Amino acid sequence: MEQSSVFFIICMLHSFITLTCGGLIMFYHKEVLAFGHGVETARMLWGSTPHDQLIIEVSNSFSGLLLVLIGGLVFMVGFVRDREFQLFFAKGCVVLHFLMAIWRAFFERRLEDLASDWPRQLVGDLVLALSWVLVFAYTWSDKYD
Repeated sequence: MEQSSVFFIICMLHSFITLTCGGLIMFYHKEVLAFGHGVETARMLWGSTPHDQLIIEVSNSFSGLLLVLIGGLVFMVGFVRDREFQLFFAKGCVVLHFLMAIWRAFFERRLEDLASDWPRQLVGDLVLALSWVLVFAYTWSDKYD
C-alpha cells in the first residue's frame, strides 16, 4: 500500500468519524450526552433553567456544525496527492490531537461533572493522533525501501 492511499484511508476514516459525531451532536445532543456521560451527568450538563438550556442547545448545535465542516474539509483534503502537503497536514493533526489530550489531562479532569470521563477521552485522542502517525510510517518505509 503506498503512502498516498494510506493518507486517503485515514482522511476518510477521520472524516466519517467527524461527520457522524457532528451530526449526532447537532440533532441528538441529549442522547449523545446520556450515552457518553451517563444520565445523571447529562442532566447536570443540560442546564437548570430554560434560558440556560437554550444557550447550551445553540452552543452544541454550532459545535456540531463546526465538526461537520471540519469533516467535510478532511474529506476534501483526502484527495490531495502532494506528498509534502500530506505530511504537513498529518503533522498538524497529530499536534492538534496531542493538544486536545493535554487539554483533557490538565483542565477537563478538574471539572467535577466530567472527571470520570477524561481518561477514556484522553485515550481516544491519543489513538486518533497515532492513526496519523501511520502516514509518517509509510512515508518512512517508502523513503528507505
